[in-house]
Amino acid sequence: MGGVDNSHYSLVVAAAQAAGPCPEGDEAAWGRRVHGLTVDLHLIAQQARQDIERLESARTFIAFLEQVEIEESSRRGLLTLRLPSGESEPIRTEQKDTDRGRALIERARSLEGRWVLVYRYNERKTGQRNQSVRMLAHLMDLGVDGTVPNTTAKKMVLQEAGGDVARAQQAWTATGLPGGGPVSIEQLEQARTAARSAAG
Repeated sequence: MGGVDNSHYSLVVAAAQAAGPCPEGDEAAWGRRVHGLTVDLHLIAQQARQDIERLESARTFIAFLEQVEIEESSRRGLLTLRLPSGESEPIRTEQKDTDRGRALIERARSLEGRWVLVYRYNERKTGQRNQSVRMLAHLMDLGVDGTVPNTTAKKMVLQEAGGDVARAQQAWTATGLPGGGPVSIEQLEQARTAARSAAG
């Protein structure tokens, strides 16, 4: 049998801090409370890791969030997004009766009428191997005017360049994007188009 690894030890320490000081003579009840909190923290950490992995592998794009509805058939949130090109793009959340689905729907409703950075992933349709649904992983508020943080814009241009740093830098420079500070959606779209053209 191995000992307690560092991550578990850290969880126990965090749980003990959350539980507060142990009342004298009540060690057993306090120990049970710390144990319960440790298990809760472990489950939260696992869920957070899954969510972070989903965000890390998600594709990102910018859109104006026009409307949020609940789809009758699936009980999922259905977002209507308007791309900078003018095209309409639907995307779904998890079901509204799940914690993550409810949280994303509430967040989306609070961002209606604003520009957002959309993190999306594809989920396979049940029983249909070759078909997938575009799913929402996260939304980042870009405001009413829609400016993108510099580091986020650079990541998006690099993504369009297929991970080729030199090609991404060339597209960035060719469209006159600033080295620092926020980037307008129009500027970013020009740089992404340039990076995509160079990649093709």
